[in-house]
Amino acid sequence: MSDATTPSAPPAAQFRATTAPGVEVPDRPTVDGLEERWAPQWQDSGTYAFDRTAQRADVYSIDTPPPTVSGSLHVGHVFSYTHTDVVARFQRMRGKSVFYPMGWDDNGLPTERRVQNYYGVRCDPSLPYDPSFVPPEKAPKNDRDFVQVSRRNFVELCDRLTAEDEQVFESLWRRLGLSVDWSHTYSTISATSRATAQRAFLRNLARGEAYSQQAPTLWDTTFRTAVAQAELEDRETEGAYHRLGFQRTDGGGTVFIETTRPVLLPACVALVAHPDDERYQPLFGTTVRTPLFGVEVPVLAHELADPGKGSGIAMICTFGDTTDITWWRELQLDNRAVIGRDGRLLRETPAWLVGTPGEEVYATIAGATVFSAQKTLVEALQASGDMVGEPKKIVHPVKFYEKGDRPLEVVSTRQWYLRNGGRDGELRSALLGRGAELAWHPEHMKHRYDHWVSGLNGDWLISRQRFFGVPFPVWYPLDADGEPVYDSPVTPSEDALPVDPAAEPAPGYTEDQRGVPGGFAADPDVMDTWATSSLTPLLAGGWERDEDLFSRVYPMDLRPQGQDIIRTWLFSTVVRSHLEFGGLPWARTALSGWILDPDRKKMSKSKGNVVTPLALLEEFGSDAVRYWAASSRLGTDATFDTGQMKIGRRLAMKLLNASKFVLGLGVERGDAADPAAVTEPIDAGVLAGLAVVVQQATEAFERYDHASALDVTEKFFWNFCDDWVELVKDRAYGSRGEGPAASARATAAIALRTLLRLFAPFLPYAAEEVWSWWQDGSVHTTAWPVLPELGTVDAAAGGVLPAAGQALSVLRKVKSEAKVSQKTPLSAATVSGPAALVEAARQAEGDVLAASRAASITWVVVEGAESLTAQAQIAPAGD
Repeated sequence: MSDATTPSAPPAAQFRATTAPGVEVPDRPTVDGLEERWAPQWQDSGTYAFDRTAQRADVYSIDTPPPTVSGSLHVGHVFSYTHTDVVARFQRMRGKSVFYPMGWDDNGLPTERRVQNYYGVRCDPSLPYDPSFVPPEKAPKNDRDFVQVSRRNFVELCDRLTAEDEQVFESLWRRLGLSVDWSHTYSTISATSRATAQRAFLRNLARGEAYSQQAPTLWDTTFRTAVAQAELEDRETEGAYHRLGFQRTDGGGTVFIETTRPVLLPACVALVAHPDDERYQPLFGTTVRTPLFGVEVPVLAHELADPGKGSGIAMICTFGDTTDITWWRELQLDNRAVIGRDGRLLRETPAWLVGTPGEEVYATIAGATVFSAQKTLVEALQASGDMVGEPKKIVHPVKFYEKGDRPLEVVSTRQWYLRNGGRDGELRSALLGRGAELAWHPEHMKHRYDHWVSGLNGDWLISRQRFFGVPFPVWYPLDADGEPVYDSPVTPSEDALPVDPAAEPAPGYTEDQRGVPGGFAADPDVMDTWATSSLTPLLAGGWERDEDLFSRVYPMDLRPQGQDIIRTWLFSTVVRSHLEFGGLPWARTALSGWILDPDRKKMSKSKGNVVTPLALLEEFGSDAVRYWAASSRLGTDATFDTGQMKIGRRLAMKLLNASKFVLGLGVERGDAADPAAVTEPIDAGVLAGLAVVVQQATEAFERYDHASALDVTEKFFWNFCDDWVELVKDRAYGSRGEGPAASARATAAIALRTLLRLFAPFLPYAAEEVWSWWQDGSVHTTAWPVLPELGTVDAAAGGVLPAAGQALSVLRKVKSEAKVSQKTPLSAATVSGPAALVEAARQAEGDVLAASRAASITWVVVEGAESLTAQAQIAPAGD
């Protein structure tokens, strides 16, 4: 054991903070009002403007998600868009010219639904345009009283409301501090976007990648539109198994099946069992008659039949589900569809039932809803004895449109499709290869892409039977009977785009030839919203519109998005880029997690558990909300937590107040400070620790781990404030002479300049506010900190600050336990602990003496100790 005693410290000097000329610090710094001050100034000064002269190698371009303009943003948007913004700010400070546009996804079902409910209208395409139409002042409470309007009037209302919503969205994004270049905005329904979407489609059509066909289609009867595979979701739904008997036509008895949908009996075309099922092998090739309707149908074999489900034999109907479609197609069966686009049974008796016993039965359900028809048929089956026992209640997964409220039906319609590998093994392999080329953050999300692509069972259905969307640029000639000739579509030249076939005649025709034999008809559909959104890199980048811009930003560097739309937005964009350019649309993708409510359930508008962000931004400040969002890693779900926002607000306030103190040490305006002026070991230790933080934060950002960059910066900052600032303030005010004071001032200037830049991506308002007190320009256009700025770093000095901070802490603990003020002097003190900590703390003994107000310290090395401890005598009053 060894000991050493230091001489008494000089009396604590009574200095007060003063700022150097040109340094302007508010008397009472606050985070309140910073958004109103800085957001307009950033816009006016072009702080985030994209430099169009930058070469592609010096550009970092982002395919920013265009939020759906359908009412309001929610806190989930704030969460994920903050993740993108911190990347944009980091890359800008790293010297990149950042192309960070903003789009508005303003077409599609969500917008239509909002416009309908907001104005109290319904679209009827058969009505003529009314140029003087004025919507009701208040939407009727009962949707049966909604006003019917023409398609053109309805689209005008959509344009009006989305324009208003976009202004609200932009205002909130600006308040949040997104460093978007607002001169680069687009909407997915604008004329330029329609032209881009139609051009891409025409090229797909010319290359044979797009095609139309009449086929069974998943159909939402509420919205009356087709639905793509990517928009489906299974929902657990109550149902019941009904055991029905089919009579063999050879008189061999009854074959029992179990079905949840007796309503489809009139659409039955066969029974099917597995080829290896010995129970039914003798029946293959025979026929049976459907109960009630008496239609003769074959008994067939197919490997998709499940021997363990129900009775092991199923009825094939056109169409109950996608398995029915597969059976129908592969077994080449008749199409006897009975459910129409409105979700009701066909009003006319189907041809195959005319003149049969089933004709009278069908008359009881013709025109009925699926629910009512099922109830009627079940009662009839019970009365006829064709149903055995009571329905057996079950809960089973049923397919819904993700935005719909009723189970989907399968309806035969003509639709447009785009090849996506679902029916082409070579294209599927190529798209899986694109996924392998893409850098994924986090990496495990690639599995979702692979799983989706590998499981596709059909091409991408891109048409919708809606109104507010991009029209297909296609007309059809009408034959002598007035029927469309679908095999000979008429298309416009690209220089005529965008076109609206419903309002413009086909090339080579006149308007009076519309709808007459020998004339033309417009394709009635619009593109799926994803068919436009899949082109966002082209919409934002100016494809075929601004080739100079496009050459500088495409392919883009980053696609940020939610993990739940990998199968839709991410995959569809890869498909379009692969088909058009033979490559990826971006180099990497960053996938945010979900926001969970206090019950650990995903927040979503459909669940009604979302939180709108404006009140949060007003209560806690934008920096605080950004701090909460940025604390979560990519791909990780986060719980909505106002407590974390309070911590973020406290951090932002501490940054202001600590900076005020540091600048009060006499740091000069624009002072970058010379690291050579740093002579004290504890100051060198601060720079050594800061060098580690700079390196770790930079590496974290480079691997798209912004949360780790924030974490290491924040931890260092609190230690800097709690330990270094407290330890050196007497010395910085000159208590030990100019040399040690100059070392403290230089350290303060270097550390503050560095910390402000490290915090800038996360707390842009607080960082900019402090920067303006003593620096010119914006912190957000200043270079990211690099190690040479910190001078020759002595790694060994890095332990001085933690050790000195621990020594100060244990000495303060003595006063706390004695229940005296921390300003109370100590007449003598002993600090004991392991050799490494004792020796490191001794290097800052002058600062420890001043901060603890100890007259002297005896340093004692204790073998086997793990931390420092202290004993001290409280100085008598008056000493």
